[in-house]
Amino acid sequence: MNWWNPELYQRKVPYLVERHKIINSVREYFNKEGFLEVETPAVQVSPGLEVHLKAFKTELEEPFTGDKETLYLHTSPEFTMKKLLVAGLPKIYQICHVYRNGERSERHHPEFTMIEWYRANDDYYAIMEDCKNVVRNAAEKLGKKVLSYHGYECDPFKEWEMLTIQEAFLKYADVDVLATIDNPDNPDPNPEKLMQEAKRIGISYSENDRWEDVFFRICLDRVEPKLGFNGVPTIFYEYPKCLAALSRKKPSDPRVSERFEFYVCGLEMGNAFSELTDVIEQRERFTADMDMKEQLYGERYPIDEDFMSALSFGMPPSAGIAVGVDRLIMVLTGAANIDDVLWASVAKK
Repeated sequence: MNWWNPELYQRKVPYLVERHKIINSVREYFNKEGFLEVETPAVQVSPGLEVHLKAFKTELEEPFTGDKETLYLHTSPEFTMKKLLVAGLPKIYQICHVYRNGERSERHHPEFTMIEWYRANDDYYAIMEDCKNVVRNAAEKLGKKVLSYHGYECDPFKEWEMLTIQEAFLKYADVDVLATIDNPDNPDPNPEKLMQEAKRIGISYSENDRWEDVFFRICLDRVEPKLGFNGVPTIFYEYPKCLAALSRKKPSDPRVSERFEFYVCGLEMGNAFSELTDVIEQRERFTADMDMKEQLYGERYPIDEDFMSALSFGMPPSAGIAVGVDRLIMVLTGAANIDDVLWASVAKK
């Protein structure tokens, strides 16, 4: 039966009505906070430079010259939004579609909706407060007192749990994760000590695994299943510097970065940073990540040199986050599958 068959589609309609209300509540919050809603192109020189994300490639053809250029659908609007910070916009948000190839599951989709926002002259603690307020505001608009996913519930109106990565690994895996890093400035630490810890606690790994691979094996098995399960959402923060992504290191502890994710009933909802603004360090990280991508997957994506020029010009101290709108809708409506909250899914055979 076709997905658009009225009899079949009616099952989704209650979720989609709530989707409309939730997105309106998000806009209401940011507009009230004095943010400017922006729109940026989905077609970009660089799709995003995370090692494990796979982008959709396309080709731009100029109408009169016939010149062609390989471009990509963005995996996030991050680079362009940061250029807007350089341009002088202090508080911005965007609700847009983003594209990640090779992703499809009950919580992943190759095209999905993201809300991304930035605060100039602020840090990731301000973004934490935004997250609480966005979720609470949406819940109030729907008359919901709890969030739910796969039968588990948590109360967003209570004080959220704050757990550093170090605390979470000690609490749930009995591993002193920072002690396994040979050099905090090494983007690819020697995995031997972490492998020893994994073996001690009964986590399997491959001899070819990098430190990051072992970290996520332990995290996915012992730590992540505990996040957002204590009756409230969990803010999971202070990632080791080698997992900083685009975040700056914490001034009071150079072993870690000012990065956090937040979880609801085990479902990761968003990824946030106090943004890295040092152009030299940023290029070093991009190059290291693309070297690793080429080693693992045999391809690399180009660095957006216009973004690097913007960083050189001077991006203000800033903080930002990307939150999956569809996942937010799932936990607010109790939907078990991301397809339930999409107006239409990307076709597959």
